[in-house]
Amino acid sequence: MTNSLRPYGRRRTPLPPAQPPDAGAVQPRPPQSKPRSTQQNKQRDAFFDNAKYLAIVLVAIGHAWEPLKGDSRVLEAAYTVVYSFHMPAFIIISGFFSRSFDMRPSRLKRLITGVAVPYILFETAYPLFKRVVDHDPGQEVSLLDPWYLTWFLVALFLWRVTTPVWKLVRHPLPLALVIAMLASMSPEIGDDLDLQRVLQFLPYFVLGLCMKPEHFHMVRRRSVRILAVPVFALALAFGWWAVPRMATAWFYHRDAAQELGAPWWSGPVMTLAMFGCSLLLTACFFAWVPRRHMWFTALGAGTLYGYLLHGFLVKAGDYRGWYEHTWLHQPAGEIFVTVLAAAVVTLLCTKPVQRVFRFAMEPKMEWAFKRDAAEPARERHTSEERTAEREKAGV
Repeated sequence: MTNSLRPYGRRRTPLPPAQPPDAGAVQPRPPQSKPRSTQQNKQRDAFFDNAKYLAIVLVAIGHAWEPLKGDSRVLEAAYTVVYSFHMPAFIIISGFFSRSFDMRPSRLKRLITGVAVPYILFETAYPLFKRVVDHDPGQEVSLLDPWYLTWFLVALFLWRVTTPVWKLVRHPLPLALVIAMLASMSPEIGDDLDLQRVLQFLPYFVLGLCMKPEHFHMVRRRSVRILAVPVFALALAFGWWAVPRMATAWFYHRDAAQELGAPWWSGPVMTLAMFGCSLLLTACFFAWVPRRHMWFTALGAGTLYGYLLHGFLVKAGDYRGWYEHTWLHQPAGEIFVTVLAAAVVTLLCTKPVQRVFRFAMEPKMEWAFKRDAAEPARERHTSEERTAEREKAGV
């Protein structure tokens, strides 16, 4: 892609200015080929928005399958395959878009308002929801014990805060893998802040930090899309074989090996094995993600809304016994639940829903922060540099 900061064609002699500048004067910078407003409103990459939307649909479908999978070996095999790559794919994208994170006040403010505050609100809302809907007055509210879906917000906060460290060390991915392996055999870590998941999913975030746009282009070739078909077929066959032989809890990454009734050494082995399998299936998933603008592309900007809100409906169905209907445990019922879950999470990612819940997901909170007079100038400079890098990379 041609760099927009470089003039097109041969260099021509500029027209003389109205008043000749002094010989020692510094010449003004050449005008940018695009207005600043155009650069700031540059179209998002459809591939990443498509990938985020499809990943969050798979997350919702997996949660909807959970109460039904015990009655169908085929459904449980599909469940294990989906769980082996849907969160890794989402986390890799989160890491990729966290590459520019630093301890700048504006970045920290967005981290607090976009991750920490939603965690506090939803970590409070979910237990209160259980009290009311499930008639469970004993359900406590604890900010140290992530409830259901909120673990991802804790993890994202901690991962992003440590981003400068991962950008500093020489071999970040091997180090992250070692940390995940050590966590998988350390039940002493406990459940506070769901640190087992934070540490065991850490390599996927660090991998995203290390990736460049050309890495995503590699898996978007036609040959990779064709190879993805037999790979997923083999994964489903292996999942069907593994259903009675392997605990599904391995895919949650929330327990040490000893807590799953396995010897300590199996933790590091399973960490490496599942990391390799997850990367393979994630690459196949990315190969199938459309590169062009689709009807659902715009929904990729609202995936966190769909992620946090669909949990209320899944839990309501569990509390109120919606899954107890016999016909839902038959093939037609399982298909119905799958389609319904995809439709609901799609609705929750739309703009109207975002406007209603923006107070909880993206609060402004200007009253809580000091004003930095120099920050707008720094943001403009950073935006211009990032735009030039993307144009040079062809993104």
